[in-house]
Amino acid sequence: MSETGSWDVVVVGAGVVGLACSAELSSRGLSVLCVEREARAGQGTSSRNSGVVHAGMYYPTGTLKARLCVRGNASMWSYVEAHHVAHARTGKLIVATDVAGEQKLHDLLARARQNGVAELELVPVAFARSLEPNVRCRAALWSPRTGIVDAHALMHALAAQAREGGADFAFHHALAGLERRGAGWALHVIDARGERSTFEAPRVVNAAGLQADEVAALAGIDVDEAGYRQHYVKGNYFRLRRRGLVSRLVYPVPEEGLAGLGVHVTVELDGAAKLGPDVEPLAGRALAYGVDESREESFFRAAATYLEGLAREDLTPDQCGIRPKLARPHVAWTPGEPARDFVIADERARGLPGLVNLLGIESPGLTASLEIAREVADLLR
Repeated sequence: MSETGSWDVVVVGAGVVGLACSAELSSRGLSVLCVEREARAGQGTSSRNSGVVHAGMYYPTGTLKARLCVRGNASMWSYVEAHHVAHARTGKLIVATDVAGEQKLHDLLARARQNGVAELELVPVAFARSLEPNVRCRAALWSPRTGIVDAHALMHALAAQAREGGADFAFHHALAGLERRGAGWALHVIDARGERSTFEAPRVVNAAGLQADEVAALAGIDVDEAGYRQHYVKGNYFRLRRRGLVSRLVYPVPEEGLAGLGVHVTVELDGAAKLGPDVEPLAGRALAYGVDESREESFFRAAATYLEGLAREDLTPDQCGIRPKLARPHVAWTPGEPARDFVIADERARGLPGLVNLLGIESPGLTASLEIAREVADLLR
């Protein structure tokens, strides 16, 4: 690659959403450059994704999260089958263990129907127990369209598709400046050797994940005024040492305001299972990836409410991920506050034509990634 160059679109970030955008835009005949500060794709939030393909029952009707998740569920299953990405339609049980939780399940089912979620149903306890004998509940929702994919294999497939469409990648290139130049944009980058270069394009897609608000600020946007400030939230996971307790995804009823989905069981393609994630706000911008082992007791108590036979010694620290939360303008996100919707913003109204910002892309970002990419491509059309 030459030191400087020009493309139709530059995508900033090579996580699952940036890769999906690169693949979609190149498939529409645009020349694409994907700029990534890490040495290879998918090293940020996407590398620590649990790989769950969600159905869309949780999100408020009419939001981008609801709409793109429901569409994304269908398109993701089609994609992984067509591209031979390892996956499993495990199905998911959402369980209630008390009267209040049972009412929440009915509310969740009503929302799911408003959102157009396919096949979700309230099932008898006996049916839930037939699927998962170790799960204790008084009511349950069954979602057969929920499952898991190999997130790394998915990103590999998207990168290969983007390259087949002619997309270029610039790894180890950190964005240091973003400015209007003529009718387009100049992106100033620094490579691993500290050398500076400039890429130009009439269109820029900010898919920088945890750093998306920093990229928006480089373009001259006041991220606090715009409500674009991202707040880091860590999710810890604890692995279940003992196999065979569960074979499917099992979730409790979600927390109020969707601040979190509760400590749930996530299964993996090899049959292993883990609990998590929880919600641990981080101060500042430090990426602290160590698991907080002091949380083991709270994990155990939460999971033991619905998982019979679980013992404390079954839990061992596994990994953690960090996701971006958006709060209201000039307000930091705090635990219990309702999560904001995705931001997919065409910034021409701010006098920044050709710039599309993607902020607050947390769960269901992987599920919705193909649909986010289509939204972006349509905005840039």
